[in-house]
Amino acid sequence: MPIKKVHSYIDANTENNILELKKLVAQPSVSNNNLEVAKCSKVLKGIMEKAGIETKIINTDGNPIVFGHLRSNREKTLTLLFYGHYDVQPVGDLDLWESQPFEPEIRNGRMYGRGTADNKGQLITHILAVKHYLEVLGDVPINIKFVFEGEEEIGSKHLAKFARENKELLSADMVYTSDGAMGINDVPNIIFGVRGVMNFDLSLDTSTTDNHSGNKGGVIKNAAWEMVKLLNTMKDEDDNVLIKGFYEDVVPPSEYDLKLIERLPYEPSELAKIYGVEKLELTKNQFYSNLMFKPTLTINGLKSGYIGAGAKNIIPGRAIAKMEVRLAFDQDPEDVFKKIKNHIVNINPRVKIKRVEEDMLPSRTSTDLPLSRTIVKAVSCFFKDRPVEMPVIGGSLPDYIWTKILGVPSISVPYGNADECNHAPNENMKMDLFNKGIHISAQAIYDLGKELSNYS
Repeated sequence: MPIKKVHSYIDANTENNILELKKLVAQPSVSNNNLEVAKCSKVLKGIMEKAGIETKIINTDGNPIVFGHLRSNREKTLTLLFYGHYDVQPVGDLDLWESQPFEPEIRNGRMYGRGTADNKGQLITHILAVKHYLEVLGDVPINIKFVFEGEEEIGSKHLAKFARENKELLSADMVYTSDGAMGINDVPNIIFGVRGVMNFDLSLDTSTTDNHSGNKGGVIKNAAWEMVKLLNTMKDEDDNVLIKGFYEDVVPPSEYDLKLIERLPYEPSELAKIYGVEKLELTKNQFYSNLMFKPTLTINGLKSGYIGAGAKNIIPGRAIAKMEVRLAFDQDPEDVFKKIKNHIVNINPRVKIKRVEEDMLPSRTSTDLPLSRTIVKAVSCFFKDRPVEMPVIGGSLPDYIWTKILGVPSISVPYGNADECNHAPNENMKMDLFNKGIHISAQAIYDLGKELSNYS
C-alpha cells in the first residue's frame, strides 16, 4: 500500500522535521509586532516552497496571510484547505520560562518555546505531510490549499474580509484545522462546530448623580433596582430566556449528534470540582445539549452605586450591565440583537443598549458527512483510544469564515498535548504527537483521495 511507504519515510525524517519546526519557532511573531510577523511569514513561505508548495504572501490591512496551493495531477479530484496561524502570544514574564521562548529546546520528549503548539507545531505538520508525500509518491491524490494567518491571537481581524474578497482563490471542498489541545491523557478529539458570540452593554441613568438615600429615599427611582427588574424579565427560574423569538432559529441536534453524546465522558462530580461549584444537577444529555446546541444569555458584569468598605447611603443614579449571547446554530446576531432591543424597549425604554466588539457567528459541520467520517477514520489509525467527536464546543472561534462565507464543511483536529501550556510560560509540544500529527495529515490526504467516489 503506497501510504505505508509515506509513513515509513515520515518516521525516517523525524530529526529533519524537528529542525524545520525549530526554524519556525525561533522566529518571533507576536501578533502586535508587525515587523517580526512579516519576517516570520517569509520564513514560513520558504519552508512551504522547500516542501514543493506554490506559495505567496498576500498583504491585508493587518498582518500578511501566507497562501499555498498544490495541484494534484488527477483531472477530477476534491480540494482540501488547511488553515492555521503563525502569529503567537506575548511571552509574558521571562523569569517563569525555563528556557528562552524563541530559542526552542527539547527536554524530556517535548519542544519548549512560544508557538511550539499554538500554532506553529501544528500547522507545519500539514506542510511536512505534503512534503513527504511528494518525495515518496511524486504526487498527491487531491488538490491542497493552505491559509496561514498572522492575526489569530488578536481575533483574526482581517480574515473574514480576506475570505469574502478571495472566494475563488480559497474554493475548497473542506477546511481542516489543527489547533488547540487534545483531551485529558492526550485522547484525540475532533470538533465539528462552535457557538457564536454577540456582546452588548446596557446602561440606565435615573438621575444625573447619586442621591442621599434618606433625604430622597422613596421619592426617586433607584438605577440598580430598575436594572435588576429589567434583567429579571429576561429569564425564568429554569434559565430559559424569555425574550420573544429568541429560540426560533435554533437548529436542533441530529439523531447522529445525539448518539455521539452517548459516547462522551461525563463525570458530574469531577466537573463540579473543576468548575468550582457545589454540584451539577444535569443529566449527560442535558449537559451536552445545553453546551452544544442551545444559546445562552449571560450577565458578564454589573456595576452600580457603592461597593467599597463600610457603608455609603446612596440611591444609585446609574447602572450598567455587560452581557453576551452565545449563539447556537443557525442564529443571526443581528436578528437576536433586534429581539433583545425590542424586549428592552417594551419593559424600560430608558435603558440604552449598545453592541460591543465584533460578532462571531455560530458554525456547524454535519458529523455524518462522508468527508467527516473519512477524517475520523484517518485520526483513528494512530491512537488506541477512539477519538472523542464533539458536534459543537461551547466556545466561539472564527469557524464561520469557512462554513458561512466559503460555504464548505470545516473540521478541527487538535494535535497538541493536553498540557501544552499555550498562552502561558513554558509552552510545549510533545514530539511524539508532533510526529503523529504529520502521519494523520498524510493519512487524511490519502483517504480523501482513495474514497473520492463516496463524495460525488
